Order: sequence, then structure tokens, then C-alpha cells
Amino acid sequence: MFYETDGNQHNLAHDPFKAIISPRPIGWISTLSNDGVANLAPYSFFNAIGERPKMVVFGSVGIKDNAKNIQDTGEFICNFASDNLKEQMNLSAADCPPDVDEFEYASLSKAPGKLVKCPRVAGAYAALECKLVDVINPLDIDGNRSENHMIIGQVVGIHIVEEAIRDGRFDVTIAKPVSRLGYMDFATVDEIYAMQLPKY
Repeated sequence: MFYETDGNQHNLAHDPFKAIISPRPIGWISTLSNDGVANLAPYSFFNAIGERPKMVVFGSVGIKDNAKNIQDTGEFICNFASDNLKEQMNLSAADCPPDVDEFEYASLSKAPGKLVKCPRVAGAYAALECKLVDVINPLDIDGNRSENHMIIGQVVGIHIVEEAIRDGRFDVTIAKPVSRLGYMDFATVDEIYAMQLPKY
């Protein structure tokens, strides 16, 4: 099959776009508003974009609470979304008003950041403290502003729970990251395999 995205006439029960781009890591983003209210929400358009320096990016459709807090304060934390916290992670996706603390709403304990003021998920296997680099609102092919916003942060500090380190490595078979698939589907990493980088 083939369909043009302009009309989205795929004749399927649901749009397959996000199912095709999967699995996607989940950026479980925490911030602190200027009024001191903590915000926590998962973003399925999230990834690292480089390591010199270490940078991450997540996409927000519109400027929601987290994106606004980041613009206001210049700080955020990416919390590791793991299988043991998947229910709380999903609960933090609720469309709460700006004055609601999603940590409390999802019954999650907070831990302080070291280099940023916003809190992190205390039970997360890892967390990336970030400082805002840029917010990009790209144009579409017709030259119109899209609803998409790319929030780029530089990682300035990394927290790792000791139990997730084995043989000198962050072991994802212990941490069991949760990824986003299409529709309402998620996946948990249970098994990994290695392939050596080939030499020409």
C-alpha cells in the first residue's frame, strides 16, 4: 500500500505512522515551574542527538506545561522509564492542570537534582540532568509553522542506581527500559544481543 500523508487516506483503522517508527525510547521529563510546581510527563518522541557534548531532544506538539517550564527556567531532567515504573509513568501522562504535581498524582517520590533545581524520579534507574540549548519550531514544506517543537538539552549530570551497573556497564537487562510503539502499545527490553561493528 501507499498513501500520501497530506490526506492521510490510509484506509486503516488507525494511522500507522508511529507504529512504523518504533520502538521509541520514552523521555520521562520532569521540570519545575517558576511557581515551584513540579511537572512530570512521558514523551515518546525522544532520543539522544550526540555525545560531544551529550545532548538529548524531545518533541512536544504545542507548548505544554513541561515545555513552558523549560523555556522559563532553562532546566529539565530525563528520567529512565523502566518496566517496574511503567504504571506510574503512564499515570503521569494524564492531562493534569498546571497546578497539579504529577509526582504526587502518580504516587512517585522525588529526589533532588544536583545541578538543576527540578526534581527527578527517586526510583528511576537513571536520570539525565539537562540545561536547555534550544527550542525549535520547524516550518513545514509549505513554509508554515508546524505544531511541533523540538526541545534540545545538554546533559550536564547523570544519575545511575548502583544496582543497574554490572561488569562496569549500565545493564538494560536489569533496568528493563520501556519503549513506545504505535497505538496504545509499549514494549519492555528483556533480551539483548551484540553485533560487532564491521571493518571495511
